[in-house]
Amino acid sequence: MGMYDAERALFDLRQGRSVYVTAADERGALIASVDGLTAAALETLRGEGQLRLVVTRHRATSMGLVPAAAVEGALGMSLSLNGEGPEQILHLAMAKGRFSIDPRDVRAATTVEVGGLALARLGRLLPAVVSVTADPRDSVPLRDLIASGATLSVTSAQIEEMARSVDVRVTQVSEGPVPLAEAEYARFVFFREAHGLLGHVAVLVGRQRDWPDPVPVRIHSACLTGDLFGSLRCDCGEQLRGSLRYFAGSGGGVLLYMGQEGRDIGLANKLRAYTLQEHGLDTVDADGVLGFGADEREYVAAVAMLKALDVKRVRLLTNNPAKMEALRAGGIEVNDRRPLYGTLNRHNLPYVKAKLQRAGHWLEDMLSGTPPPK
Repeated sequence: MGMYDAERALFDLRQGRSVYVTAADERGALIASVDGLTAAALETLRGEGQLRLVVTRHRATSMGLVPAAAVEGALGMSLSLNGEGPEQILHLAMAKGRFSIDPRDVRAATTVEVGGLALARLGRLLPAVVSVTADPRDSVPLRDLIASGATLSVTSAQIEEMARSVDVRVTQVSEGPVPLAEAEYARFVFFREAHGLLGHVAVLVGRQRDWPDPVPVRIHSACLTGDLFGSLRCDCGEQLRGSLRYFAGSGGGVLLYMGQEGRDIGLANKLRAYTLQEHGLDTVDADGVLGFGADEREYVAAVAMLKALDVKRVRLLTNNPAKMEALRAGGIEVNDRRPLYGTLNRHNLPYVKAKLQRAGHWLEDMLSGTPPPK
């Protein structure tokens, strides 16, 4: 029941409902997402006491609250609210700039507040929640909400269990032939993560019995703007189609199309980051202002998908050292690496530079104009 309750709580949070989070040896808290917060929901919380805004350490740093107000090892920071409405709270949670906040009103987030942040993060919402410490034994309205099922009660331990559950269901969910412009013989195999929040697709180019050894593999994070619409802000669409052409010319290969939009912050937050980039931030700093790390992706699911496909030795098409390290740590032999470049333009140049200078991607040759090997 633990995982089930946490999944329901995540659904409620995404629907704009509040959830009641509890933890051992700690008072519970009524939690609501800042993302989509309504005046009515805010008034319900305000009726229980003093409201607090809970943000990640990344966001707290961008607000100028860390390291001075940080507690060593804190997973989030909590600060007092003083009558702000939904729009003001959203601004406080995601706007660029530093804020005049009394450091006496800032503390490390509690276990239940961190649980609320984790739910928002799993739901690809903005990682910020409004929290109010409350106890149904002392509050008739809260007790009635929980008793009627209008507000779900969930423990921080149940949330942590769901957050740790990132295994892929290795039983095949579905598959089918999908002829592509770049590779006429291709099959799509759909995988779903254990908690059901994300789905991923393995695109198998060529017949598996004819694949070269090591198998050419590309781990590609979904990018709606680049892959589908040809956005000039990134080179994702070119990398996607370039890898498929490479597979077709090499006797086959596997493209893992991962449901990790925007380095796994979700499409809504990626668009928010784009707006921040228009005001001079690079891609890493923009994600930090929103409360995310430089790259939120993990590759446990990609490893599990390759193992399910019986792929043990790979030639990885990537510029990202983290992907190579993740596959090796997961027991996949990375025998070789091939760079994969798109075309530079004035819109994606800052993005490519940030990946090189801030994230350590192997992009020196792309910036110098040296083409990748054939």
